[in-house]
Amino acid sequence: MHSAVRLIAASTRRDGGDTRLRAGVEIRLDSGWKTYWRYPGDSGVPPRFTFTRSDNVKSVAIGWPAPHRFSDASGGSIGYKDHVIFPLTVEPQDATKPATLRLDLEYAICEKLCVPAEAKSELLIVGNTTSYDAALVAAEARVPRQRTLGENEPLSIRTIRRESPNRIVVDVTAPAEDDVDLFVEGPTPDWALPLPATIIDAPSDVRRFAFALDGLPPGAKVDGAVLTLTAVGNNSAIEVAYRLE
Repeated sequence: MHSAVRLIAASTRRDGGDTRLRAGVEIRLDSGWKTYWRYPGDSGVPPRFTFTRSDNVKSVAIGWPAPHRFSDASGGSIGYKDHVIFPLTVEPQDATKPATLRLDLEYAICEKLCVPAEAKSELLIVGNTTSYDAALVAAEARVPRQRTLGENEPLSIRTIRRESPNRIVVDVTAPAEDDVDLFVEGPTPDWALPLPATIIDAPSDVRRFAFALDGLPPGAKVDGAVLTLTAVGNNSAIEVAYRLE
């Protein structure tokens, strides 16, 4: 099948007076195979997580670790190779009782061709420390942090400007040793924006990217639309929301 899926769990997180159980969906892939991010790019299928069969579960929030860019004959895609853990934050209906998490997953795996895949998994979560705590901490650290435009941090999206009605230019700052990439999503999944291209002749203190406002669904309006930009460095990733004016 070239992939394997399972649920893992870790210790409980206390958020004020609320209890949040921690879990993860782990996907292991054969060498050379990949799966996809929430926005797959030119090709591919994003994973669909369903937890409706669970017991004592009020809500499940899915974390999306920073992805990678892939290029092949079918175009550019966004996702993961070898191994990925999607962190889950589970809110139980009754915090005094364990929760049973039941996963139904639809996803795609690709080498030269893409293959649709399905998986089911079930796990009783009691909130104790487990052997997966360190793995989940690492996966949670790879989920992009929400930031605002122009924040003064080692990795930041410094500026976003609309050079023409259909061209956006983005400047990212990052440590000099970092390999940096940028991804952009529209306000709804049916926006198919292109992968940003690197601009070589940028100033020495920034990494510059540009993309066209192409791939919009029929009838969509650009002005006022909120884009999500994700910048990925070697050891960190951030996410910035930007309203087009």
